[in-house]
Amino acid sequence: MLKKVGVFILLSLSSCSLIKHNGAILKTEFRAVWIATVVNIDWPQRGGDPWEKQKKEYLDILNFYKALNFNAVVLQIRTAGDAFYKSDLAPWSRFLSGEEGSAPETDQNPLKWLIREAHIRGFEFHAWLNPYRATFDLNTDVLSESHDYYKHPDWIVKYGKKQYYNPGLPEVQKHMVSIIEEVVSQYDIDAIHFDDYFYPYTINNEVFDDSLTYLTHNPAELSQEDWRRSNIDTLVKQVHQVIKEQKPWVQFGISPFGVWKNIATDPKGSDTKAGQTTYEDLFADPLLWMENGWIDYLVPQIYWSLKLPVASHRILIDWWAENQKNSNLYIGNGAYKVRNNSDKAWDKMKELPKQLQLARKTAAVQGNVFFSARSLMKGNEDVVNYIKNKLYSYPSFTPVSPLIINKGQPLPELDNIIDKDNYLKFTFNFFNKENIRFANIYEIKKSKKLPVCGPKNIITQIFMDNSNSFNLGKGLIDQRKNIAVTFTDKFRKESEPIVIHLSEINSHDTKK
Repeated sequence: MLKKVGVFILLSLSSCSLIKHNGAILKTEFRAVWIATVVNIDWPQRGGDPWEKQKKEYLDILNFYKALNFNAVVLQIRTAGDAFYKSDLAPWSRFLSGEEGSAPETDQNPLKWLIREAHIRGFEFHAWLNPYRATFDLNTDVLSESHDYYKHPDWIVKYGKKQYYNPGLPEVQKHMVSIIEEVVSQYDIDAIHFDDYFYPYTINNEVFDDSLTYLTHNPAELSQEDWRRSNIDTLVKQVHQVIKEQKPWVQFGISPFGVWKNIATDPKGSDTKAGQTTYEDLFADPLLWMENGWIDYLVPQIYWSLKLPVASHRILIDWWAENQKNSNLYIGNGAYKVRNNSDKAWDKMKELPKQLQLARKTAAVQGNVFFSARSLMKGNEDVVNYIKNKLYSYPSFTPVSPLIINKGQPLPELDNIIDKDNYLKFTFNFFNKENIRFANIYEIKKSKKLPVCGPKNIITQIFMDNSNSFNLGKGLIDQRKNIAVTFTDKFRKESEPIVIHLSEINSHDTKK
């Protein structure tokens, strides 16, 4: 055992957090995938299957995207008034257990397991919730007696073939904020994520019946359209507040429909002809949320091809980039359309890769999210291989939120290194180990042109799991003379590198 090994540690003169992009090799880039659970789109394949089978299916998804160097998963934990976790505010989801209100047959805490397995593989875990969809269809017989449809029927509005929560009711807003508070306080998540379902998409000749709520809860005497938007704004603001009060490092992201407004109805809108818009039909105003600093990131769902006349992906990326403010901007990509859409542009192998390349060339864009997980796991190997070999060849870290001000922690001190048969155990003294998420191990190359902690020379990333030590397999560092270790905290801030000279360590007698 080596004690007081400070003689083997050097601080690099270059800061990891300040390393710039090197061409197409990005140090930070959000690479995420939505894992949809509603009607078992992605996971699990069937509600009520044995938990061990469901676990394997989940790990198959994680391992597939780990091999592609993705760094975040966005998993749906609330689909329609239900929960993929034990909750005092919603019944267990039938899409997990097979019967709504019944817990899955396992002694494990499913959500804790899902989060930890993602973290172990170097992924951030973003908990995706659909706040306002109360049911997926009109078959209410499948609902639990503890579902809000039965507990609070006055909260529910039927519209089309679904039931929805009424966003204008203060009780509904309070309930939704409580749901978020429950998740954030009890689980080690990295973000809360909402998708595009606010007020429902418009259905011809149907009326969303909230007229009485509008008359009763409209003290500012707004128009119905502005009042609806103010209801969504209130929820977004309150969710942001409760997240940051509970855990300031947890981010809040929203993925709106890809068109804010068409230019035909507003000169500020995009040069598109979308049939519906997020502002006028869903009564959501993401520009206001960014302006007010209520969200850490925005992921507009630009699920159209690059040159589609009515809603060009290229035009919309430029529009969102021009309007980005106070938040990170990622692009939602419709991977599910690859060779599976009437728009023949999606038949081309490079349609999706070109969208990723365009996002990279757009300065305001910092990454992409694919919908959905199973889309690239069942065929289209040429597209997957192109992304892996040409675009995501090296690991990349998730970006820091512009809303988070965190100066980081004092650099930890290396306490000792223990030589085992197949690995070295490194132990550090931390100021606050609970705030550390990952240890990042880099090889120190001979070339002085490469930064110490550049993406090309990362060896591995290790989930710290509230520990002050980690093990590094000798196979990973065999024949390497020097490594650098950095630590990424829960705020996404990476520490200065600690350079360790393995040749000097190996020259000393170490106890096993």
